[in-house]
Formats: sequence, structure tokens, C-alpha cells
Amino acid sequence: MKSLFTEYKIKNLTLKNRIVMPPMCMYVAPETGMATDWHILHYATRAVGGAGLIVIEATAVSPEGRLSSNDLGIWEDAHIPGLAAIVKAVHDNGAKIGIQLNHGGRKCEAEGMDVEAPSAIPYDENFPMPKAMTKEDIAETVGEFKRAALRAERAGFDLIQIHAAHGYLLNEFLSPLTNRRQDEYGGSCENRVRFLGELLDAVRSVWPAEKPIEVRITAEDYGEGGNRAEDLAVMLNLVKDKGIDSVNVSTGGLINVVPKAFPGYQVPHAEVIRTMTGLPVVAGGLLTDPVEASRIVEEGRADQVFLGRELLRNPYWPLHAARALGADVEWPEPYRRADRKK
Repeated sequence: MKSLFTEYKIKNLTLKNRIVMPPMCMYVAPETGMATDWHILHYATRAVGGAGLIVIEATAVSPEGRLSSNDLGIWEDAHIPGLAAIVKAVHDNGAKIGIQLNHGGRKCEAEGMDVEAPSAIPYDENFPMPKAMTKEDIAETVGEFKRAALRAERAGFDLIQIHAAHGYLLNEFLSPLTNRRQDEYGGSCENRVRFLGELLDAVRSVWPAEKPIEVRITAEDYGEGGNRAEDLAVMLNLVKDKGIDSVNVSTGGLINVVPKAFPGYQVPHAEVIRTMTGLPVVAGGLLTDPVEASRIVEEGRADQVFLGRELLRNPYWPLHAARALGADVEWPEPYRRADRKK
């Protein structure tokens, strides 16, 4: 039961294990979107702790696309040095690193910003009415993601993750619950995935061919008439040849509904995506037990597993998991006196 600690290769990126720290917003950036010492410490600590891949938090491609006024940004070149410092700290401590590129759509809460979405449907009564995006707005957003990808490459990231989950802009285009457009960006699955396809074309045109692109999706909207995993698989099949190398499978966030959650609750959705698309998947959902996490990989239910809250609670979970599973993993040299076998 050591599958969790086998190497994994995606494109030319080799990861030392199957453990992924997924993006989780810290909300500690200043309004400029600049990275801080907290970000460097936070991500470097998880690298020391043994995660194979760390994907940093939702990073806004435009000021208008921020989830809050305290999100990290990548909308201007001035952001590159701070992001590069995070990359260096993670690399220096033995992990690989990705960046999640995001536009928050109708869930943006940054002060003083206009809110955009595929259709003029608010998230709930406490959120503003968004403006329905024009085709010009869509084209501009595609350009913002493209320019963000260029900056991510300059900062040294190993992987880009496109955020198409949790009710943010791309997720809003994918779901019939939030996309009521009557043009070529709404209606059928082919139309609803068009924006993502155009964005993938743009990002792949500037992102090195040897580096992977991952898409994070919401595979279950938890609303009547919303997307299920099978719908997402159909849409992914329409655009996967545009450069998708992996899919991080999550659920929820599109509407204000709290799903019934339990350890591994998102794994069945990932299995559907993996089976129907043939794409590698990253799965999780409240995982804490090393045996359960390793079994998911061993049984071929997912190629990697993500642990979010558990890595917030315990940055060194991978080191302890390796010991529990009997995997031969070296601890960081300054900590080896603590790696007692008895």
C-alpha cells in the first residue's frame, strides 16, 4: 500500500509522489495583489512537509477578477518577482509548483469593481447583479489569461491550472444554471465550453509545450438542471485536444448549497471523468487517512490525490503518511533526528 509515494510524470514534469496541495486562498495579499512573506513561508512549509506538487491559490488575471481585495494577482509584470520568490522557495525545498489562474465572475467581491458573468444572474441576494459579458469582454478575458500564462512562465512555475470550478467565471459559462446566453457561448455543451476552449488555445500558444496545463472543474452543481460529471466529461472531450493534460475534479460552489461531504466524496466524480475522457485526474475531498488516500491511487480511481484542509492542519502530513504506509521517504536533513523508526 505504497502507491501514494510512487513517482508520477505528466508531460516533462516528474513528481516525487502523488500528493497534491490544491489551491486555497489565503486572503493576505495587499490590494496590489503582491505576494508577501506569508505566502513564501506558507508554501515552502508544505514543500518541506513532503507534498509532491503544490498549486498556489487562485491568482487573479485582472483586478476585476479578484475574489476579494486580498487575492494574489498576476495581471501586471510587477507581480512576477514576488511569485518567483514563492517558486524558488518551493523548489529549494523539494517540491514542484503550479499556479491557479482565475477570474471570479459573479462571485467577485473586490471593492469598487464591476462584476461580470455570462448572464445577468447574481450568486444570491447578497451579491450584486452582474453584467452579462459581451463578446468583446470575452475576448479581453481570454487575452488576460494569455498574458497571465506568460507571466507564470517568467516566474518559473512548473504547471498552470485553469480554474473552471467553484462557481467562478469559467464554471459559470459551463453550467446551464448560470449561462442563459442565446449566442454561440450558450445553450449546448459545445457552446458552453467554447470560452474554455478559446482560453486553452490562447494559453497553450504561449505556455511551453513541455509543461502541463491542468483544468480544475466542478463535476456536480448540486442543483436541479445543473451539470453532472457526465456533462463535464462531454465538454472536456470537446476541448481536451487543445492542451488539457490533467483534470482536478472538485464539486459545488456554483450555487449556495452545502453538499453532504465525507472523506473521498469527490472521488466517484473523478472516476467518471477519468473513464469517459481518458484524461489523468486528481481527486480528493476531506481526505485525512493515508491508507485511504493510497488506496485511491492503487485501485486506479485517480492518478493523484489532493489534500486541502488536512495540509493546513498538518503541513508534514506526507512525511507521517509515508511512515504509516512503510514507504521509504527521506525527511529533510535538519529534521531527520525526528524520523524515528520505533
